[in-house]
Amino acid sequence: MAGTTEHGRRWAYIGSFTEAGGPGLTVAEADDATGALKPMHTTDAVVNPSYLALSPGGDVLYAVSETDEGAAAAFSLADPARPELLGAPVAVRGDGPTHLAVAGPWLFTANYGSGSVSALPVRVGGSLGAPSAVLPHRGRGPVADRQASPHAHAVVPDPSGRWLLAVDLGTDSVGIHALDPVTGAPSPHGETPLRPGTGPRHLVFHPDGHRVYVLGELEPTVTVCRWDASAGTLEPVSQTRVLPPGAVSPSYPSAPVVSADGRFLWAANRGDDTIATLALDAAGDGLELRATTDCGGHWPRDLTAHPDGRLLYAANERSGDVTWFTVDPDTGIPVRAGSLALPAASCVLFA
Repeated sequence: MAGTTEHGRRWAYIGSFTEAGGPGLTVAEADDATGALKPMHTTDAVVNPSYLALSPGGDVLYAVSETDEGAAAAFSLADPARPELLGAPVAVRGDGPTHLAVAGPWLFTANYGSGSVSALPVRVGGSLGAPSAVLPHRGRGPVADRQASPHAHAVVPDPSGRWLLAVDLGTDSVGIHALDPVTGAPSPHGETPLRPGTGPRHLVFHPDGHRVYVLGELEPTVTVCRWDASAGTLEPVSQTRVLPPGAVSPSYPSAPVVSADGRFLWAANRGDDTIATLALDAAGDGLELRATTDCGGHWPRDLTAHPDGRLLYAANERSGDVTWFTVDPDTGIPVRAGSLALPAASCVLFA
């Protein structure tokens, strides 16, 4: 099983765009004391592995292949320092997959180009089968050049394991799919509309599982929603900007992270090239923007918390680096601590 290595180090997996000069999948050792990343191995076996996910047991690593044709791949982590491809990448029957998640015996991908969600069976040993279902999204939004059609951008299982939430930038909505309690197969259940033109990109759950935070890409906002896992319903309750007045415009937020204790939410802002720190109230309904911090590079496509919560990592795609920050435990504000050069970096994942 992948996990912490000897001498206080653990494995980090970094995805990048090979078609933009990135190395593909990079394996790095992460020093738990300092946060520093030390590259150990790279493989370009998958084109544009822009987003990564782990199996529940941590023994298989999954990657999208963000191309027009769209594929997903599985890597064995029997040796966590040298992932081994488990067969050829599998076509997802969707264009431009940007995100993926494992739920039960299925791997789900969000296909941005075709505006759909694909469900691929996970075989014994972790390899992938051809999609058993492709669930198309419908609709459009008011921003003509970005919302002329659906654009599924993220798929996130809820903590109960009964539902899959699919964020669609093109339709300003979050689709909710029921997962069969026996087979895990998805079926459409409902759709929650968000404010037109926000262009939702990603979402994250509060640690208590009763709140969801949806980050907009076309408007720099986070929408707070109440989540009812018994009914599979999502209710928007408020919106908060993730940039202060007078910030550089346009800016395109990319990735939200919530602290394990539920006190802070961080959001990466591309264009403005900052990390926003928002304080959450005790219930998780109220957010207050406390500060924005330079991301250490340009175009932070992904933001990831270290497993112990003391560090944040920004994958700065256009400047070609991963920059890490220590987090002040009282204010939640990140402070730059170091950086690793890595062309076209797009995602950081810890085992």
